[in-house]
Amino acid sequence: MKHSFRFMGFLGICFLLLTISGCNNSTQASAPKEKKLVIWHWMNDRQAAFNTLAQKYKAETGVTIEFKLFFPPDIYSQKVIAAARAGSLPEIFGILGEKSTMGSFIKAKHIADLTPYMEKDGASWKNSFYPQALDVNVFTTANTYGVIPGIYGVPIDTTIMGFVASKALLQKAGLDPNKLPGTFDEFVREAKTVQEKTGKNGFVCGWGEGWLVNCMATEWAINLMGEDKFIKTIKGEVPYTDKDWLEVFTLFVKLKDAGILNANITTMINKESEDAFSKEQAAFSFNGSWSVNVYKQLNPDLEYSFFALPKISNNFPVKLWGGAGSSFMVNNTSPLKEEAVNFLKWITAKNQQDFLIIETNNLPSIKGCEKTLPPILSELNSRMGQLTHPNIWPCNEDSRVLEIMNQNLQQIVMGVKKPRDAAKEIQEVKERVKKQ
Repeated sequence: MKHSFRFMGFLGICFLLLTISGCNNSTQASAPKEKKLVIWHWMNDRQAAFNTLAQKYKAETGVTIEFKLFFPPDIYSQKVIAAARAGSLPEIFGILGEKSTMGSFIKAKHIADLTPYMEKDGASWKNSFYPQALDVNVFTTANTYGVIPGIYGVPIDTTIMGFVASKALLQKAGLDPNKLPGTFDEFVREAKTVQEKTGKNGFVCGWGEGWLVNCMATEWAINLMGEDKFIKTIKGEVPYTDKDWLEVFTLFVKLKDAGILNANITTMINKESEDAFSKEQAAFSFNGSWSVNVYKQLNPDLEYSFFALPKISNNFPVKLWGGAGSSFMVNNTSPLKEEAVNFLKWITAKNQQDFLIIETNNLPSIKGCEKTLPPILSELNSRMGQLTHPNIWPCNEDSRVLEIMNQNLQQIVMGVKKPRDAAKEIQEVKERVKKQ
């Protein structure tokens, strides 16, 4: 009996311990898990700044932010597409490519519609952005992509394309660095003068990347024929063999014949062009506002200025390619969707935008940061009203047409294709695409 009582007592103690242990496990199971947002991006020049913001957000909210960098951009794009197919996208990510690509992600339910959040509290978040930056992520009722109208992305900065002038080389050539060319003829004349007086190139650009040469052609086309006729070309109502397009293509012949172009301009990538310009090897270049940070890293003492497209016509205003430089989207299936939206609200608030201006030398996506801008960025910011971008046009040109156009522009510059032959080939591809 005594042993039985001892055994029963032992069982009681075990039961008590198991009960306590069970209570502890229940407590642990009910304890809130740490909230963590993973963000994928391709901006290798901003990782340190992003990490600093992540630490600040953790201290303020307790939410962990992990910025994961994937570079170069084409590798990043492949990873995002693969993750979408596998259903393993992070809470926040960006999309590189045409607006049709973004549209396909939206229709596949990978991207959340942020319109309700943007419109909340009298649309305070929506109204904080420059419209030119936000509109890149907007699908209107008239969109041709089959996407339900809404706002599907949050811009974190703004990009503006522009011509760049080396003040030092202009001075060496006896030109006024504060009076930059306003017309195409003035631009060519000054580039030739610098080349003759200093032995440096008149113009350098990464035209090995077709989108850059296409961007310049687009800006000149809009200045010459206006946006309406330009859009009609994309819609197929105006052919690329039209006289205005021939005039645009002929501009690249004039640049070649003037002898002002870097010898390797059609094979040079943009990073090589930026390196050459930062070393004062060319009087002029064409680049985006991100180059402010690039030039600062390559040559902190470089003296340069941005200026608008040297116009070829007074019939229509000059439009500059620009809008949201980088945007983030929210994973529509993430259980932390609300937390992701809250973080994007935070990173696009004034304090964080001011920080990114200082640390990365990029233009902000929101209004109200003008006092933080250094002079070189303030100069660019003043042109916000001139911006246009493929992602805000009612339709975009087919990628196959763009590819053949870029190739033909490069061939014109190399002297192996005449404008009329180039226009004919581009239009032939356009016609084939329209029939498909």
